[in-house]
Amino acid sequence: MQRGLITHLSHFVLGLVLAQASADLPMCKESDYHFEYTECDVLGSRWRVAVPNKADTCTGLPDPVKGTQCTFSCSNGEFLDMQSQQCQKCAAGTYSLGTGVAFDEWDDLPAGFVTQGMTMNEGNAHTDCSNSTWTPKGDYVASNTDECTAMLSYAVSLKKPGVLAFEYFYPDNSIYFEFFIQNDQCQSTDSESRWMKISDNNWSQHRVELNKGNNVLYWRTTTYALQGSAVKPVLLRNIRISGVAYTSECFHCKPGTHSAEQGSAHCSPCPADTFSNKGATVCHECEKDKYAEAGSGSCKPRPACTNSDYFYTHTPCDSEGKTQLMYKWIEPKICSETVEGAVKLPASGEKQTCPPCNPGFFVSNSTCEPCTNGSFSNGTVCTKCPVGTEPVVGFEYKWWNKMPTNMRSSVFHQEFSESDHNTAWEVAGEYIYTTPGNQDTDFLMLTLSVPGYSERSELSRITFVFETKCTADLCIQIGNWNNEVVEHWTGSNRKQSYSYVIQSNSTVGFTWTFQRTQELKKFSADVAKIYSISITNVIGGVASQCRRCPLMSVKAGSACVPCPPGHYMVNGSGACQSCLPNTFIRADQPVGEAACIQCGPNTKTNKAHTACLSDCTLAVQTRGGSLQRYNFSPLANVTGFHSSPRFTIKGLRYFQRFSVDFCVFDVSRSSDTTQACKKGRSAAIRLRCNPSVTAKDHITLPSNCSEGTCDGCTFHFLWQSQHACPLCTKNHYREIVSACIQGIQRTTYVWQHPLQCYGGESLPAQKVSACVTLDFWLKFGVSTGTIAAVLLISISCYFWKKTRKLQYKYSKLMMSSGGKECELPAVDSCAIMEGEDAEDDLMDLTKKSFFTKIKSFSRENIIIYYIQLTMLYIVIFLLSEDSRWIRLGPT
Repeated sequence: MQRGLITHLSHFVLGLVLAQASADLPMCKESDYHFEYTECDVLGSRWRVAVPNKADTCTGLPDPVKGTQCTFSCSNGEFLDMQSQQCQKCAAGTYSLGTGVAFDEWDDLPAGFVTQGMTMNEGNAHTDCSNSTWTPKGDYVASNTDECTAMLSYAVSLKKPGVLAFEYFYPDNSIYFEFFIQNDQCQSTDSESRWMKISDNNWSQHRVELNKGNNVLYWRTTTYALQGSAVKPVLLRNIRISGVAYTSECFHCKPGTHSAEQGSAHCSPCPADTFSNKGATVCHECEKDKYAEAGSGSCKPRPACTNSDYFYTHTPCDSEGKTQLMYKWIEPKICSETVEGAVKLPASGEKQTCPPCNPGFFVSNSTCEPCTNGSFSNGTVCTKCPVGTEPVVGFEYKWWNKMPTNMRSSVFHQEFSESDHNTAWEVAGEYIYTTPGNQDTDFLMLTLSVPGYSERSELSRITFVFETKCTADLCIQIGNWNNEVVEHWTGSNRKQSYSYVIQSNSTVGFTWTFQRTQELKKFSADVAKIYSISITNVIGGVASQCRRCPLMSVKAGSACVPCPPGHYMVNGSGACQSCLPNTFIRADQPVGEAACIQCGPNTKTNKAHTACLSDCTLAVQTRGGSLQRYNFSPLANVTGFHSSPRFTIKGLRYFQRFSVDFCVFDVSRSSDTTQACKKGRSAAIRLRCNPSVTAKDHITLPSNCSEGTCDGCTFHFLWQSQHACPLCTKNHYREIVSACIQGIQRTTYVWQHPLQCYGGESLPAQKVSACVTLDFWLKFGVSTGTIAAVLLISISCYFWKKTRKLQYKYSKLMMSSGGKECELPAVDSCAIMEGEDAEDDLMDLTKKSFFTKIKSFSRENIIIYYIQLTMLYIVIFLLSEDSRWIRLGPT
């Protein structure tokens, strides 16, 4: 209790002392203090308090008042007026980003930026990297170019998620350039996305989102280059960050820019031949005798035009095959032709005849077109390479009326420049040269790109003829695609040739770099000329000559002109010899008699003699003497399948994928031998007839070799399909004949079981024919037999009656002869008179009994009646019988 009282008394005494001291200070004016916001509380509220510009200079500061909510912000082109706590538009000549900040002036490092140098190589721990930092250059900041690592960082606190945007120029891959962010949760940018991409001679933009809270931005460069080689630094400019709490002031436009209206979010650069001061609202034109580049803060006197202010070039060939030497001012033109001592632009020359095209090209519609594969040219007309030779492909440039399509000219400014002049090398008919008009510190680059090289004993060779006129020590160098310096030359060099053997297929281009000096405008008359460039063994190149094909086996894809189909190349001579019939040429060895391979059974060579083909049909003679035919055409398409799953030691599952192209290529053993397969690799496919398998890709692997092979050289497959069955014939079905029903008989055809055929002949349709039943033939036979019996009886009775008559006449003659032998009575007449028989009969009847006479008389009538009755029965039977007939066949 006592201690608390003493504390209150001390605070009271201190308050009296401070009040007495403040009473002696003058009252504060608005210029003596400024307003700031307190930190936001958990409810998002804050207070506006007055903070003196200098301590203990005045008294009577305004009382704290309730401030705007922490989520309050202004739009682009506005700032927060702390007096009224309202957003106001920026005045003309100024700009703001609203809730963002911008850094576009780099006379020195802006507040908040920190740069330092360090070493990343433990072997060079004694290297002093304290001065290897990022250096402000006015419009941008540049990285170091030595072996040290330079770091540039900036910390910013965001009240809401924001965006970072900046521009960078990164032309040299000898420097590793990375950008990354760390927030207050210690989260960093992914390692894969932190590396910046190489710039293409222009400024590149990078944009990334920022998290709410504290963020630290890092730009880091590390140089990895050969000692003594020139390295181009990384440049940064126009860094903008959005998401800050607010901006309480607007920024003035820097010299060379302006903003004409209120509320501008950025300042626009002044066009060429105009200038502006800081905070300008308009751009002013330069005087007639002065000039200014775009974005300039002042005008410069126009110098007198010299020979370095223009260049000459040759126009492309026109439709008449003419070209013209043209002189042109370097744009934008800054020199004056009216100043004393100025040179005039030379007049353009008369038209001249165009030189021929470069070797490997020919003239087509006044343009040079490349010759097709297998042709060569000296620049006029394409000619086919003879058989047994191959074109020497590459590129050879010795006429320069037009920049080749795979060559590019560019300028890299050592000191940043807004100049639009990007012409570094210009064509001049017989050579290509470096143009004047650039700063002496600029790098004038010529880049040659190629797609790659073919496999040969010597991969490739580049040769070029050049000449230099240089006053300074640094002049020209040639580097490969990896930015490694191959060779460099200093001072003046007479016309000479240089060759370099390319030993890596990754070297897909070269760059010639010319720099007059590292000083400004001192040796602008220095020049480099390249008369010819040739590079050999280039994929997609052209040929100026042909050479004899190698005597060894020609590899697949070789440019060697092949022999006609069915011919092989004789070793050592290049002549073509015909192969035997029904053979094909091996693609991997079309040289020597061994190149001709005999086709296998049931195959024939194609027209190109590149493979043996099959018509997918087969005829096999069985043991019984019959001929079975097969048609495997449905199996001809490519069929894919895979093996059972397998597992590696690490537990990864994999499959063996197979593709079968049946009936297309010859299935002879592969010629690609390996150490494990001395005889190459082969595959055996066994076809099994299975009519129940409708799918054509039912292929199985051996049960004891789940991957299809046990030794890795020979593969076995079992292919079950209905298409593997022989074609059906009439021997594969039989006929079934039905009984004759109501005069109709049916014949049906059915397959024999089990069915072992597919396709071929189909089952005949059911046949229907007329027939006669068995009852009809039985009745017909009985009737015919009855008629025959009646006829026999009738004939027997007739002859019996005749015999009786003759016997009667004979007895009568014997009685009238008087009993004398061998003497007959006299004939009363020459013949028996009509009615004699009746009389005889009557006389005969009178001699018989009554019953006998009746029986003899009725016998003839009964026979006649019976015959008539039989005939009537046959007629009735035929009329009542069905007249349909069918053929009786074997059962």
